[in-house]
Amino acid sequence: MHKSAGRIRNVALVGHRGSGKTSLHEALLFTAGAVNRLGQVTEGTTFSDADPDEKARQMSISAALASFEWQDRKVNLIDTPGEPSFVADALGSLRVCESAIFVVNAVMGVEVSTTRLWQRAAELDLARLLFVNMLDRERADFARTLDALKAAFGPHVVATEIPIGREHEVSGVIDLVDMKAYAYDGDGRDNCREIPIPAELADEAQAYRERLMDEVSENSDALMERYLEGDEISHQEIVDALKEGTNHGALFPVTCGVATRNLATNRLLDAIVEDLPSPVKHGGLEVAGMTLEPDEEADLYAYVFKTRADPFAGRINLFRVYQGVIEHDSHVLNTRAHAKERIGQLLTFNGRETVHADAFGPGDVGAVAKLKETRAGDWLAARDEPISMPAIPLPAPVMAFSIEPKTKGDEEKVFTALRRLQEEDPTIDLHRDEQTGEQIVAGLSQIHVEVVIARLRERFGAEVTLKPPRVPYRETIRAGAKAHGRHKKQSGGRGQFGDCRIEVEPLAPGEGFEFVNQIRGGAIPGGFIPAVERGVVEAMEHGAVAGYPVKDVRVRLVDGAYHSVDSSEMAFKVAGSLAMREALEQARPVLLEPVMQVTVTVPEDSVGDVIGDLNSRRGRPLGMEPAGGMTEVRAEVPMAEMLSYAPDLRAITGGQGEFSMEFLRYEELPPHLAGRVVEQAREEAAAVHG
Repeated sequence: MHKSAGRIRNVALVGHRGSGKTSLHEALLFTAGAVNRLGQVTEGTTFSDADPDEKARQMSISAALASFEWQDRKVNLIDTPGEPSFVADALGSLRVCESAIFVVNAVMGVEVSTTRLWQRAAELDLARLLFVNMLDRERADFARTLDALKAAFGPHVVATEIPIGREHEVSGVIDLVDMKAYAYDGDGRDNCREIPIPAELADEAQAYRERLMDEVSENSDALMERYLEGDEISHQEIVDALKEGTNHGALFPVTCGVATRNLATNRLLDAIVEDLPSPVKHGGLEVAGMTLEPDEEADLYAYVFKTRADPFAGRINLFRVYQGVIEHDSHVLNTRAHAKERIGQLLTFNGRETVHADAFGPGDVGAVAKLKETRAGDWLAARDEPISMPAIPLPAPVMAFSIEPKTKGDEEKVFTALRRLQEEDPTIDLHRDEQTGEQIVAGLSQIHVEVVIARLRERFGAEVTLKPPRVPYRETIRAGAKAHGRHKKQSGGRGQFGDCRIEVEPLAPGEGFEFVNQIRGGAIPGGFIPAVERGVVEAMEHGAVAGYPVKDVRVRLVDGAYHSVDSSEMAFKVAGSLAMREALEQARPVLLEPVMQVTVTVPEDSVGDVIGDLNSRRGRPLGMEPAGGMTEVRAEVPMAEMLSYAPDLRAITGGQGEFSMEFLRYEELPPHLAGRVVEQAREEAAAVHG
């Protein structure tokens, strides 16, 4: 039997890398009885970091779903990666949850990713609860962290718990709703006991409670009146008002604890059930002009938010049911592929066990194996309705590498495996560079691409080498020129004859190529003119400076000659090509390089160093503005100078800086640098032709 939507909680654990989300996920599963021992990230024994690369790097790379019961509610908990390179999974998970728990490190406070994910959660209208973790670390400070949270996310951030003790002496928490205190001994499941509020904390707890009551009563006129008159407000009334306020972001409760010691995890499970909304309470999903309500009787609509490529099980798709019921051994329609899919095995992840399920009702999250066409972003529905989820803006891949299989003949295998990994992570860019012929794989950072390559090896047995990609230079001309191309061959029987005269001139940047036919009086018959143009275009593929494609040129065909027997399309194509090569050499050809628009987000105190570094890369800073506790610096920088930027930026900003870039335009390469590119092109050509 599936749980009714009112008894489901869908919760994403999000936060900056290193805030302890995976340890918290583990402690919640352990306390709820879904796993039998408390795994440790440092030992590689946690449930959600199951992949070898996650264990090796001690960080989450993929979102992991776990479903368990607490107080007769079903909790679908998704542990998401905090490393910005794997943000696609975190954003995909936020989309299918009603609420998010923001895990914050009590030493570091609010960090870059926390702010970014908070903005996304706000756009998606999620209920948000905060968990201040790692209170047992040196320099951990709950009050300072709370102030930082209020500064970053506004005055409606309010504590519902405070810790007992500081740093390594943290021993428990005080619940400000009930005004009860709890002490924790050891990290076992039954490590919690109620104690009197310690005398030395009584005043502080009272002050925090008053702030909480102010915030809660602000959300309810009836409560406000009674609260101001000094009436006693019952526990249930506070809980109801807190839940009401949290549901659509009028209140953000702050809880606290130590995940690795399983301290106050049971209180967080209670908060998930008591303070966070069910799919029914949160309300239907407005999409494509209709509202999907968590109704069992209505037509099925389920959204696939994550695809996992598994070499053994094939694809596993994780989905969220928004309306209706999905049952095993049934048929559904994929609305993007307009294809029928048979739902064979439905799966649920219960701790380490993958358990077969019969059905998932509205509001629930589950998984299905072995669908033929379906992948992340698709809808499964009762009928073929046009429906699509608004796209989540994903960061653009900026770290590109060219890849070569280590084994000859493995190209196809590598490409197929990469395509599968791309289904799993849409921020991987995969393409063949038209000009250099290289296979390019691009990601959000060096770590990102390294992880992709490791997965190729571990899951698909494909080994590749990475090299920085070549810069796609172009060429153009700076002057006009005239040229004559003549192709004449006489060898027994029919000969070859084509003759043409052309004039070339530069066009404005970005105008491409223009061919003008100015032949008068039939000097060349009309049927041969397209052949001349084809010859010209072919010659433009390899420019006169370093053999790069030529752009922004106008070619006029002004005169020519033909032979009634010996002329052919082939002959005129060769003549056009010869004329164009000659013209390009005379028209002051120059090299162009791609210039990128770069946006760098860095801590305030690194701005000077970052701008200095961009200047040394021939960059032109365009300005800066504050962005969520950081500073955003915008600049135009040649692509050639950005190929190895990621590690340098990490070094300058102590790992806190991030950047994105997109192509802006082509610009002339300064002569002193053009020489090096020409030299390199000659060496490569020599190597190819041996």
